[in-house]
Amino acid sequence: MIILVVNAGSSSLKYQLIDMKDESVIAKGNCDRIGIDGHLSHKTADGRKVEEDCNFPTHAEAFERLVQALTTGDAAVISSMDEVSAVGHRVVQGAELFTKTTLVTDEVIDEIENLKELAPVHNHGHALALWACKKTMPNIPQVVVFDTAFHQTIPQKAFMYGFPYEDYEQYHVRKYGFHGTSHRFVTAKLAEVMGKDLKDLKVVSCHLGNGSSITAVKGGESIDTTMGFTPLDGVLMGTRCGAVDPSAVTYVAGKHGFHVADMDNYMNKKSGMLGISGLSSDFRDITAASEKGDARATLAKDMLVYDIKKDIGAFAAIMNGLDAVIFTGGIGENAPNCREEVCENLEYLGIKIDKEVNNFKGELKKISTPDSKVEVWVIPTNEELLIARDTLAMVEGLKK
Repeated sequence: MIILVVNAGSSSLKYQLIDMKDESVIAKGNCDRIGIDGHLSHKTADGRKVEEDCNFPTHAEAFERLVQALTTGDAAVISSMDEVSAVGHRVVQGAELFTKTTLVTDEVIDEIENLKELAPVHNHGHALALWACKKTMPNIPQVVVFDTAFHQTIPQKAFMYGFPYEDYEQYHVRKYGFHGTSHRFVTAKLAEVMGKDLKDLKVVSCHLGNGSSITAVKGGESIDTTMGFTPLDGVLMGTRCGAVDPSAVTYVAGKHGFHVADMDNYMNKKSGMLGISGLSSDFRDITAASEKGDARATLAKDMLVYDIKKDIGAFAAIMNGLDAVIFTGGIGENAPNCREEVCENLEYLGIKIDKEVNNFKGELKKISTPDSKVEVWVIPTNEELLIARDTLAMVEGLKK
């Protein structure tokens, strides 16, 4: 069975075509700059590539070009879309409406669109991609996997904010959490490589990248996470400020004369490691500058490490113990220095890492010492594969 996995943003449409017989990627690509001008990047498993500027006024044109790339030309991998059994979509915000993987209907797409106020950068693009896919492939089942679904097990005492209760009832203001697909994938993989049942484990999963979130997973369920109402909350990120005193927000907005949208952009696009360092939002650039003695780059790096370390300790406390820590995401998988500094001085929790073993990038590997009471693992995430697996399970369930 072949599954097409689609991850749509406000101006992009990333995709992977996966053969579920061996879970291999047949082809992948990205339709970028939708609504601006348009560019297609397409690559097959055997190395054939397409790079071209295109006209993508909307997601519909992007999806049509995606289909052409997969089925025609020198980089085609299938003869027609009839070879695709189903399409799996990643959707960022499902709120409290969608608590699990869901089969797409017109009503489901409308509900995803209605939730765009809670995820303005993402959900509208998701809905447009779903309509485009439905138009181009009307007879092929579509499935949506929600980033927020994994976090629906967080208890109310952890997801509520201290606003009047009516704001939760009327406006749905609460912690939702994100990166759920990634946290679900790596924690399941952890249990597999440890040879244990996930239901018996207390895990802190650190998804670290341009956007980062730390999640406490107890018995296979998310019980708390650092991202909140939006992906802005939590640890310092590439361009996002992370958690700040709300009064600092109103104070800074007043000083700059910002309206609401201006301040939102300031916190999401101009803050974080970029704002602190004044150099870059990329952790590789931050690390390189820090090694050359740049004080502000060092501060940005240290702030991120401090935030992660603090959250590991807090989550160990609420779980009444800790069995393992996972590092994943672009930084988590590829920044040995960050992993080492996060784990430093956590011996009181039973965490010890082998610095020599830790000196690698992008592999699945245990980096804790044999006598470490808490195992520490680097586990590359694969959200697309998890979406494909969920989609396959949903489609096979329809046949029963």
